[in-house]
Amino acid sequence: MRRVPLGRAVSKLGLASRSEARGLIAAGRVTVDGRAIRDVLAPVDCDRARIAVDGVEGPRPRRLVVALHKPRGVVTTRSDPQGRPTVYTLITEAPGRVVPVGRLDLATSGLLLFTNDTRFADWLTEPGSRVPKVYLVTVRGRMSDEAAKRLAAGVRTGGETLAPQGVTLRKASARESHLVVTLTEGKNREVRRLCSAAGHEVTRLRRVQIGGISLGSLAPGRWRVLSEAELAGAFPEYEDHQISKSQD
Repeated sequence: MRRVPLGRAVSKLGLASRSEARGLIAAGRVTVDGRAIRDVLAPVDCDRARIAVDGVEGPRPRRLVVALHKPRGVVTTRSDPQGRPTVYTLITEAPGRVVPVGRLDLATSGLLLFTNDTRFADWLTEPGSRVPKVYLVTVRGRMSDEAAKRLAAGVRTGGETLAPQGVTLRKASARESHLVVTLTEGKNREVRRLCSAAGHEVTRLRRVQIGGISLGSLAPGRWRVLSEAELAGAFPEYEDHQISKSQD
């Protein structure tokens, strides 16, 4: 979230000069999300708010979405007091300022999205959107088919219910078992807690898909920019959601 004084926001959007903005705001000709604001210093979110002068909105920045293959041992923060590498050290050449959509913990690798579009990020992480996220999971020991079915049905742990969209047991041996787990809610450490409830410790966890975007052959530490056509095909529900909101 990038909050700046309204007068500066009007100027940055090219709707008026800084001096002209003061008069327009005082006259009640500037609206934020449809409501007239007369305080030139009122903080507004430049990325999210709809700012208009006499009903004409300023241009929104082009949506930028970056897909990163986050390696294990990298933290999903801008800086780390312990000096560990962060995801931002991997995307220094990205063509714009972006923030991560959700996070992957230190020991988890795989697909992590970044964007400059806060509305899109909010929709992706909102449990009600039910965007599927697919994980490849390795656990210690042999997991039975019955245990996998119990996990798929949902478990109660830590005072809340964990209900994955799907759990598939791919291979099991005395040493380790391999599963595919699909989530839609994104609760804290959900996969690890699910497997722990079945008595199995997760030894490797990799996210391979978010909605219609797959990790594919993207190598650890590498990233790529997603096209608008790719995003529209991967998240058609979001496009419908935006159309529905514009008609409200």
